[in-house]
Amino acid sequence: MNIEQELLELKKIVLTQRDEIEVQLHLATMDIKEEWDNTEKKREEFIESLGVISNETKEASSEMIHAVKVIGDELKEAYKRISIELKNK
Repeated sequence: MNIEQELLELKKIVLTQRDEIEVQLHLATMDIKEEWDNTEKKREEFIESLGVISNETKEASSEMIHAVKVIGDELKEAYKRISIELKNK
């Protein structure tokens, strides 16, 4: 799998997790909502960065690609934590 396919798969996972959590948020505590708000800001940065990489893949540095992948992985973990917290409520 090349890096572009890997990033698109990561995007799909992140957006699916997000959609599932959003449905449950109305029951969430303030701590979870705060983490959700922070994660949403990071998600916006991730999506914007993916657009830059997709449009300029040949010019994107390996550092930039790595940074975007790190953000995606952080989002995946944050959504996992939020999901676990929601299930425990």
